[in-house]
Amino acid sequence: MLIASGVGADSRRAILGVSVSLGEHEVHWRTFLQSLVERGLRGVELITSDGHQGRKAARKAVFGGVPWRRCQFHLQQNAQAYVPRQSMKSEVAEDLRRIFNAPNRVMAESYLDDTIRKYKKSAPRLSGWIEHNIPEGLTVFSFPPKHQRRIRTSNMLERLSREIKRRTQVVTIFPNEASCLRLISAFLMEKSEEWETGRIYLVLKAQINLFNGYT
Repeated sequence: MLIASGVGADSRRAILGVSVSLGEHEVHWRTFLQSLVERGLRGVELITSDGHQGRKAARKAVFGGVPWRRCQFHLQQNAQAYVPRQSMKSEVAEDLRRIFNAPNRVMAESYLDDTIRKYKKSAPRLSGWIEHNIPEGLTVFSFPPKHQRRIRTSNMLERLSREIKRRTQVVTIFPNEASCLRLISAFLMEKSEEWETGRIYLVLKAQINLFNGYT
């Protein structure tokens, strides 16, 4: 299940598209993203997603000039796999939050350097992972501070995904992809209408499209 949502010039959220696919390979994501462009998606200013390789390759192929920011929530989760001891996990999480909550990019990069050095000897794999991955979550500092809280994660789609899973688990088994797509599309149309007629999600001074891609 491939879903894209965004925040448009009216400052409100909307579901941009949905597709049911057999996998997350680049070809599936590229086909999906190209379908959004063919339907008229323009002016994208930022893409937020996790670091899935198939999605990253497809994004570069279709939206190569658009800034991308890796979801900070997923970075926090992924980092835990490289923490060598359970007793270190809370400390590592706090160090990463310090980077992400920095007042600006200069300070964030300073905190990042401190954290890399801190774990260089005690957890070299973690230190290397942080050095190569955490910078992908710092693109958020290129946007106004009042927007950063909303765009630093893909939590908007995380919540949506949980609701979809709750509904699809009732069915258990779909006879084909089309039946699955019908159920999910019906729910997403309701949700998109709720977003588009509801309160403003992100106050934007100029036309901007912030795009979330999620599986």
